[in-house]
Amino acid sequence: MINLELAFADLAQVEERLVRIGKEQRAGKGDPNEATALEKVKEQLEADKPARFAELTDDEEFAIKSLGLLTRKPMIYAANVADSDLAEGNDMVNKLKEISTSEGAKIVIVSAQVEAELVDLETEDREEFLESLGVTLETCGLRALIREAYDLLQLQTYYTSGPEESRAWTIRKGWTAPQAAGVIHTDFERGFIRAETISYDDLIECGSESAAKAKGLLRSEGKEYIVQEDDVMHFRFNV
Repeated sequence: MINLELAFADLAQVEERLVRIGKEQRAGKGDPNEATALEKVKEQLEADKPARFAELTDDEEFAIKSLGLLTRKPMIYAANVADSDLAEGNDMVNKLKEISTSEGAKIVIVSAQVEAELVDLETEDREEFLESLGVTLETCGLRALIREAYDLLQLQTYYTSGPEESRAWTIRKGWTAPQAAGVIHTDFERGFIRAETISYDDLIECGSESAAKAKGLLRSEGKEYIVQEDDVMHFRFNV
């Protein structure tokens, strides 16, 4: 029912915009990419499919971006189950998987009951508790939902670590080192020289930056470097 209401809202907006574009085109104005994109979206909506099913070119996508069509947005279903169903799901989860597949959406199994219990447990106790349910801390519940959301939105994380604090920074996949530096401060991007980089796993295994450097695992990356998931980075830049 919710999806139907969203589709109705999108269709009303598309039809209204198409009327305006028709007037603009008769006056020798208007963007042909927008008109084409809206027709493709309308076709999907009238076929009881979400707008994200419409295959658009980059120019068409840009032309209708300002409309913010609700059913064009990526979607994740969070299936809330009892703790006993967290590992394998149940019949209702299987039905939801069929629906999500037909809609081009994702699905993650979570248990609000389990998440509430995890809050009061230490890390070792959490792992033991989840193991008894047939899942792991990294692959279930809230963490799985966050990872799925990051993947769907084409986001990733890199880290900075110093004497006073360590921080995680969110960037888009495919960003270069200067772009990643700009998330911290625009001066970092403008004056970027290089990035001293090591993977998180290598840093943890070595125990320190100096030990990683001694093993040749600390790299000096330039402006063209594409930041990887879980990179730990120290930026050098001109003020």
